[in-house]
Amino acid sequence: MNPVLAQSETEYDVKTNYNKMEVDIPMRDGVKLHTTIYTPKDTSQEYPILMQRTPYSSRPYGEDQFRSKIGPNEIMMKEGNIIVYQDVRGRWMSEGSYDNMRAYIPNKKGKEFDEASDTYDTIEWLINNVENNNGKVGTWGISYPGFYATYSLLSGHPALKAASPQASIGDFFFDDFHHNGAYLLSYWRATAVFGYQKDKPTDSAWYDFPKLGTEDQYQFFMDEGPLSNLDKYYKEDNEFWQQLKDHPNYDEFWQKRGIVQHMKDIKPAVMIVGGLFDAEDLYGPFALYKSIEENSDNYNSIVFGPWSHGDWARESGRQGVGNVYFGDSISSHFQRDYETEFFNHFLKKKTKDMLRLPEAHIYDTGLRQWNDYAEWPPKNTTSKTWYLGDNQEFTQTPTQNKEEFVSDPEKPVSYNNEIKMVFTPREYMTGDQRFAARRPDVLVFETEVLEEDMKISGPIQAMLKVATTGTAADWIVKVVDVYPSDAENYEETMPHLKMSNYHMMVRSEVMRGRFRDSFEDPKAFEANKKTDVNIKLQGINHTFKKGHKLQVQIQSTWFPLIDRNPQTYVDNIFEAEKEDFQKQTHTVYGDSAIKFSVVK
Repeated sequence: MNPVLAQSETEYDVKTNYNKMEVDIPMRDGVKLHTTIYTPKDTSQEYPILMQRTPYSSRPYGEDQFRSKIGPNEIMMKEGNIIVYQDVRGRWMSEGSYDNMRAYIPNKKGKEFDEASDTYDTIEWLINNVENNNGKVGTWGISYPGFYATYSLLSGHPALKAASPQASIGDFFFDDFHHNGAYLLSYWRATAVFGYQKDKPTDSAWYDFPKLGTEDQYQFFMDEGPLSNLDKYYKEDNEFWQQLKDHPNYDEFWQKRGIVQHMKDIKPAVMIVGGLFDAEDLYGPFALYKSIEENSDNYNSIVFGPWSHGDWARESGRQGVGNVYFGDSISSHFQRDYETEFFNHFLKKKTKDMLRLPEAHIYDTGLRQWNDYAEWPPKNTTSKTWYLGDNQEFTQTPTQNKEEFVSDPEKPVSYNNEIKMVFTPREYMTGDQRFAARRPDVLVFETEVLEEDMKISGPIQAMLKVATTGTAADWIVKVVDVYPSDAENYEETMPHLKMSNYHMMVRSEVMRGRFRDSFEDPKAFEANKKTDVNIKLQGINHTFKKGHKLQVQIQSTWFPLIDRNPQTYVDNIFEAEKEDFQKQTHTVYGDSAIKFSVVK
């Protein structure tokens, strides 16, 4: 009898059911990577190996120190699997130097290494040295560990049968620290985590976070002024800060660190997982799924739920993001019916039965129910385009209307209207946008009250026609679900807010205007010249319900989510000076189009 299954949830103890050992596995260049291995004490059967490689530590360190939970979820922990955690090269107890988003080397020679070869060498050692393994390996991880799970797909090891990259970084110029080239100032504090090298293996943090002296994030960055003034917090020994400053454009440095373009001829089964309200890594999961789908012939599926970053690995009963409630036990459903089924099928089953899960399992964040699709984006849609009319109205035909607003870098629009210091932003993804809609430097366009439900699935295309009196500008488009006046509050709704007329942000994106034609070769705007700026907003699966309104907001500042644009063209905004920041008048023309895919 398997003792793992004999215990109730309240009695389960990892140490009672698993042995733990720590090893330093040598890579092909001689560098040793610290690896923690949990093996079931029940040796009556063989188990697959589930591995997570992480830059965030495989602790607790010491073979007598156990995690309270191991593996992707509790079900898989209790069923029994060999669970492996590894500190990646240059982090924590592993040797070597760390390279943030280390570039993939397609044709390695001799002792050349990357994260793919480190994964290969690790799997090879595990298969040959860990007892009772069944010769099959799976990888998983959330966020940066998700990037390493993606990277494992390039290892080419025949034992790797399944991988679930979750909230994976796809490209640092479009994920986390940048969005379409705009620098995410809200991630500035996280630079400490990735920028400092250590000189030897350590079980303690070798980096520290800047002491800011205030909890008001907006005011802190306004007081600091241009980005160049932040140099006093990160000196030259913070390699990542220097890289950010030295590479403001999508040059070879960033391009070679992207992983999306390498998703070709993938063999292991893949389940991509993401949160529809993930403020950190929304681009990566969608882009990786699309790339694998177009360039490989493997099992490739995608799951997106009403989660913020990593929510699917937790279960609190009620699933909410910010002020908005989406349903009960949503994470448990994913863990039981998708994650566990996926790994068990490819790592444990000996039959050739097909895995009976849908290609795409996507939550409808308006109706609050799951949808299954044979492909993503779904094809049973019709393209519907709105234009920007008079009196804040959407129209079905282009108009001669034009709207002007003054954008002042000294009074930027906040992204969340809250006074607090955050490490990385999250709740704003469903945040109430009424405060922004009532500012003179935010343009608002909306439908009439909907007389029937309208379901939109897939990415959104904003094709703006704009002009500016300056030579540089950012453009932000937000898609908003306006609740009716009789909407009731949720348990999650903050006390000072009401869901009555709540303006829930469904999707948003920024385009740094200098990159409108090329991320590699930025260029200035010609003052007062009508110019095209196209912005792709990542996919949604949302029903705007009868009685609600579909609204779009357009603005040019979003602070301090992104840094302030000087609105005077400079070669490198990280080097902009105070006098470069100028108030300008922006124009948005009525033949600007917002294109949605409406489900038939």
